[in-house]
Amino acid sequence: MKLYFASGNDHKRKEMSRLLGGYELVIPKDEGIDFDPEETGTSYIENAVIKAEALYSIVHAPVLADDSGLSVDALGGGPGIHSARYGEENGKKLSDEGRYRLLLRNMEGIENRKAHFVSALCLILSPDRRYIIQETCDGSIALAPSGTSGFGYDPVFFIDEAGMISAELPGGEKDRYSHRGKAARLMKMLLDKEVGR
Repeated sequence: MKLYFASGNDHKRKEMSRLLGGYELVIPKDEGIDFDPEETGTSYIENAVIKAEALYSIVHAPVLADDSGLSVDALGGGPGIHSARYGEENGKKLSDEGRYRLLLRNMEGIENRKAHFVSALCLILSPDRRYIIQETCDGSIALAPSGTSGFGYDPVFFIDEAGMISAELPGGEKDRYSHRGKAARLMKMLLDKEVGR
């Protein structure tokens, strides 16, 4: 089954393809589709729905969208839905490393380092048939980056359940604990049911 994934992020596509095994994930740029909807929502779910609806209106075929981010208790839940746009330099978005190093600077001297990753998935199969799933992964912000796997804030996120920093875990192992892994497993169950009916 071909599934359009409402993202321009190849890292996310690779991870989601691994998690959904058996489904062909196509991102807009694969088919020359100009896709950059304005994420005006105030929650992960609202932004996932915005992206899914925007792509569905173009392709009129099954669409999956993800909105995810890192919520840090001591930062009032930030960077939250702005995780991918956290900080800038000379008017340009920071790289993954730039963002997590900014986070570490903003966390200097703060004892409460509790945080959690959030992933909201929205699947649209037809105008009147959609599913939404949101999951989390609890942990804390490390004092320094570690590991070479993953992307985004993975080098500074310590996963409580795994007892390790996210970027220290190989992809398949990370999937057991991650917010996106949990959400995608539930979504795969729904997709499998849909395909089988």
